Amino acid sequence: MRKLVMVLFLVNICLLPISPVVYTAEESETEQSVIIEVEGNPVEYKEYIEKYHPFLEVIQVYDTLFTGLAIKGKEHQLDKLENLDFVQKTYPVRLYQATIGESIPFLKQEENEEEASISFTGKGVKVGVIDTGIDYSHPDLSLNYKGGYDLVDLDDDPMETTVDQGEPTLHGTHVAGIIGAKGQMEGVAPEVELYGYRALGPGGMGTSVQVIAAMEKAVKDGMDILNMSLGSSINGPDWPTSVAVNRAIDQGVSVVIANGNEGPDNWTVGSPATSVKAISVGASTPPLKIPYLFDSFQDKRIALSPLMGSVPWDLEKDMPIIHGSFDGKPNGDARGKIVLLQRGKVPFAEKARRAEEAGAEAVIIYNNEKGSFPGSVVDGKKPIQIPVVAVTREDGEWLIENIASKDGWIDTIYENEQDQMADFSSRGPVTVNWDIKPEIVAPGAAITSTVPGGYQELQGTSMAAPHVAGGLALLKQAHPDWSHDQLKGALLTTALPIKDKSGKLYDPIVQGMGRMQIQQAIETATILHNPLITFGKIDQFKQTATYYLEVENTSENIQEYYFDIPHQQRGLRWQLPARFNLGPGQKTVVPIKLSITGSLLKEGIHQGWLTMHNGNKEFKLPYLFINKGADYPKAMGMEFALKAFSEDKYEYRMYLPEGAAKVTVDLYNPKTLRYDRTILELTDQPEGMVEGEVNKRDIGKGGQYLANLTIETEDEEQYSYPTAIFIE
Repeated sequence: MRKLVMVLFLVNICLLPISPVVYTAEESETEQSVIIEVEGNPVEYKEYIEKYHPFLEVIQVYDTLFTGLAIKGKEHQLDKLENLDFVQKTYPVRLYQATIGESIPFLKQEENEEEASISFTGKGVKVGVIDTGIDYSHPDLSLNYKGGYDLVDLDDDPMETTVDQGEPTLHGTHVAGIIGAKGQMEGVAPEVELYGYRALGPGGMGTSVQVIAAMEKAVKDGMDILNMSLGSSINGPDWPTSVAVNRAIDQGVSVVIANGNEGPDNWTVGSPATSVKAISVGASTPPLKIPYLFDSFQDKRIALSPLMGSVPWDLEKDMPIIHGSFDGKPNGDARGKIVLLQRGKVPFAEKARRAEEAGAEAVIIYNNEKGSFPGSVVDGKKPIQIPVVAVTREDGEWLIENIASKDGWIDTIYENEQDQMADFSSRGPVTVNWDIKPEIVAPGAAITSTVPGGYQELQGTSMAAPHVAGGLALLKQAHPDWSHDQLKGALLTTALPIKDKSGKLYDPIVQGMGRMQIQQAIETATILHNPLITFGKIDQFKQTATYYLEVENTSENIQEYYFDIPHQQRGLRWQLPARFNLGPGQKTVVPIKLSITGSLLKEGIHQGWLTMHNGNKEFKLPYLFINKGADYPKAMGMEFALKAFSEDKYEYRMYLPEGAAKVTVDLYNPKTLRYDRTILELTDQPEGMVEGEVNKRDIGKGGQYLANLTIETEDEEQYSYPTAIFIE
């Protein structure tokens, strides 16, 4: 079994450029921790290392989801491990970054009721939070915190990173509060047993092996539910963390994962949310008062997206806007004004702090490229006390031309909304198996929860996932004998499909089954197992695909089910099950067939909804298929770095959803963009993970480069993906 290191990030923080870790001579003799993968019984190898390498300390043995050892020692001592026959792989630290009210009462109240009505509290249910740690000293978390493990420092103290340890973190504490706070704030499941597994260290950084090891420890500790508000950019179902998630679920643990914050583009869901068996969660809005800038003369409305950590935008009167310089310094007097700044190299928090010090009332940061963007003004320093929001490049340029350049003023208006999809929420589908992700959504915008020292508002699918983990804990308490498949099925079956502002259902790859409804899941009389219907990829001129839907009657009565006949569509012919009955506790599998004439349909993603009835209940079932091809990335997750404990070999790895006839990596000067040399050429590569080694002498001179990864398909089509790499 092969294990890989991958780059992950907490899903509410912007992607950062990834560089290999460089150890200086001064650092080389400090103690380091590594995790090695072994073949065979890791306990025997622990005894061997303790006997023959007494200066190395075996910190932990992993034998459930990962077969290996965690070892601490000095670099020259650790170097000897690579020559041992039983060592399959060593894992140095590769950086990956952690992903990031009214939402809880909103989720817990029934329709047409004014107050939350759910009697379950999550009592007796164990929930593990795999994240940056938990500030278990927080008064709202101390009652429910029961323990955990630190996979960064390899000890029993999974506290958040503090200032004296490096860049401080708060993400895991925020996630834990949403699940199970009990104090001034109350989480979704206020009597749940909370466990923290710190897989991400200073700045929210860690490795995939730490995440897998954290999952293994949590499984051994008997967790009922795991929450993983983290992810990567790898859209593939067989990436190692996705596989590990599936194995954890096979051992009876339910796993809830944030879908990612790379929306609104399609194909942006990343591992481990691509796991076939996990519950993958997108972000919708709770009841919110949404601010817009409004110019009545031109009837112009501009949506404002608060940056993570910003105070709410609550300006009550017209205000002038001035355009600031690139580094955040206002041009002119900023007192009593809104400062408009362009996104650039200066951190958002630093830009905003300079404007605040100049007397600004608020800051608007506009993009320097097309579309919207996520961001944060949290940097471990004194919090910024003025609102900081993001707008698109187009809206920023409009404000410069029509307001700022004319010494103009602009008003703020507010609208109430709920159950709208957040733009940042990553979309599916998954490559290779073409699964619909996310499967369910929950509030993830403007969520206030616990952080070290108090409370803070954050947003991201990182915040949506723990709402579902908490809801799952209530469901688990209500139905302690249900399996993961039944618990997941109940949540998905009863989710509420949500509509955009025009009244149209969001696409399946945007919302899955819809927004979680906890009470309905607890009381459901029907469970639809795997109700997100995928027919895969259609390559033939005419093809019939069949999906098998399992229907379970959980009530004590006979129930009848039937499907509506879909609207006639050119190129599609449906064969749906006839009306059928199920007795109490009975299950059945029904075939849903779709005949597709690909030549009559456009190439790409095709998706929609089927309607199934059960008495007066209506279930909307999303479906999807890919006709011939689609615009998904043909390569992802390119890594190129010096091999661990080696001075003469480089490792490369990448993920190819459909393989490639040819793979080429060319280096360019990052300043002039002039071609320098080719460092890698591969042919006839299979789908999935591609990895290997290159001798350092074959790489050429060191430095920073722009690497262009070119994929050539069997049809001789070419796709290019640039990325920055560093050669020592």
